[in-house]
Amino acid sequence: MEDGTLRSPGNCGDTDANYDVFQWDTREDCEVRQILDRVADKWSLLVIALLDQQSLRFTELRRQIDGISQRMLARTLRHLERDGLVSRTVFPTVPPRVDYALTPLGATLHETIRTLVTWTETHQNEIAAARAAYDVRAAAERDEAHREAGERERIARQATAGSRGRTA
Repeated sequence: MEDGTLRSPGNCGDTDANYDVFQWDTREDCEVRQILDRVADKWSLLVIALLDQQSLRFTELRRQIDGISQRMLARTLRHLERDGLVSRTVFPTVPPRVDYALTPLGATLHETIRTLVTWTETHQNEIAAARAAYDVRAAAERDEAHREAGERERIARQATAGSRGRTA
């Protein structure tokens, strides 16, 4: 077996003493990666935020989430339910009424999301400034690269014109 290769393809953990628990495997079969991909997508985050403190019906959720299609909301709710983050309660009425609510596990995730949102709100001006500075640097680098390419092209044309003049 190759050094560093795990024996179990479904196991993305590492028992090495130097293992950084805050890193996750980038392989598709890693559970941590799959869970993060699920809970960190924009629709799941919005659904979890909206279900904090109250249960909502499908149509109420759809009305409150700008831009989500009926299909995508149904899919998101199904995935969150499968992961144990959202519960679905069907009431035997005509038409059937279905309510969605956070499970206790989903509520713990909402606490984490709230922390992330608070961090984002606190640092949004710094991030905006960093983006603006990056954009200025990137534009200057592009301009410099274009200028250098133009200079190389000019030199190449001169060299080509000079060599044609000597061969004539």
